[in-house]
Amino acid sequence: MDADTKVVESPDEAELPDEQVEFAVEVFRMLADGTRIRLLWALREGELSVGDLAGRVGKSGPAVSQHLAKLRMARMVRTRREGNLVFYRVDDAHVADLVRDAVHNAEHAADGVPAHHRPEARDLAAIRREAMR
Repeated sequence: MDADTKVVESPDEAELPDEQVEFAVEVFRMLADGTRIRLLWALREGELSVGDLAGRVGKSGPAVSQHLAKLRMARMVRTRREGNLVFYRVDDAHVADLVRDAVHNAEHAADGVPAHHRPEARDLAAIRREAMR
């Protein structure tokens, strides 16, 4: 009889462990830098070397390396070594999704139709998905 009055928490509504909250805060701290957003944006489609990333974000190699080291410590990127080159990639799809969602949310704050809602953006996304198969 009292089943109608009992509140049942779903796993999403349960209290978060302190460690998980602190890690989420660290993730947002890492994303509070424009260069890091640009680096992660460049890495969302595949791995790149420090030199390639430096060229894409318009920063020096040492500056990019420092940002990547912080992102690596925050477990947002991974590395792979090939000879003298180190290649970076986004650690997992959640990181890529988080950056994509943040950028898309920022697009909504601007006037006009956000780029990710334009037909050519959807066509490009379909081409990329097809290429990944």
